[in-house]
Amino acid sequence: MKVTVIGGGNVGATCAFILSDKNICREIVLLDIVEGIPQGKALDMREATPVGGSSSSVIGANDYADTANSDIIVMTAGKPRTPGMSRDDLLATNVEIMRSAIGEAAKASPNAIIIVVSNPLDAMCYAAMKISGFPSHRVFGMAGILDTARYRTFISMELGVSVKDIAAVVLGGHGDTMVPIPRLTTVGGVPLTSLISKDRLDAIVQRTANGGAEIVKYLKTGSAYYAPAYAAVEMVESIILDQKRVLPCAVWLKGEFGEKDIYMGVPTVIGRKGVEKVLEIPLTDDERKLFDNSAEAVRGIIQATKL
Repeated sequence: MKVTVIGGGNVGATCAFILSDKNICREIVLLDIVEGIPQGKALDMREATPVGGSSSSVIGANDYADTANSDIIVMTAGKPRTPGMSRDDLLATNVEIMRSAIGEAAKASPNAIIIVVSNPLDAMCYAAMKISGFPSHRVFGMAGILDTARYRTFISMELGVSVKDIAAVVLGGHGDTMVPIPRLTTVGGVPLTSLISKDRLDAIVQRTANGGAEIVKYLKTGSAYYAPAYAAVEMVESIILDQKRVLPCAVWLKGEFGEKDIYMGVPTVIGRKGVEKVLEIPLTDDERKLFDNSAEAVRGIIQATKL
């Protein structure tokens, strides 16, 4: 299969490199508007394949003609956050970037699946669906995998256990209103709520919600890219290999969880066709309130796109 990664910055280039290293697709196109950047990075990746053992072809491009007939488009382009800037502050600028990039990519690859990574994530998913005209099962976003990974990481650090043994669920919008579900979080099958005090758990939930901002504060001139890139690759891999993975993704809800006509993070079966099923979870009254608050915040951002 052919995968195009739009955006040759840290997230896009890292995503392309991980895809190449996994050796799961025939061709990877790294596209960016800046001449030389995608070509140089792609050549570097290509020269790594003899050592890494991959046979994937990686090319850099500035022209959407080179992306034609892609099976999957990973949209990472956009203005990154800087200290003090929220994901929502990025909205107007990144809608225009989405309009140009996805408009061109969709024309070149009308049968592709679009995975959105650009922020503010839920609104950018909506923008990508409207601009491309693609059905909603072929346009969805990477958010919950990243949020869940951060949540699991902080639990692992708190308890001193392997992240591999931590199973967790994070719902809702990608941002301050995300909704981790502690009662469904387990450590080697043991409920998390029996292993950690409420105060410490509340602190971990808050740190998860602010996970991106914490990294932006450290970096000062950029935002997270290793974890977001790996999260996007996990989605691409599930599509290419038709794994039917259950992954928390931002998908267009049509009544699931009591919400409709909105992109929200929910447990989703991802396979060769894209979104194949949404798995609903009965929520407690408190969880429902948090989820509804998150939906209200996301709906406001989506409306602000004016698409």
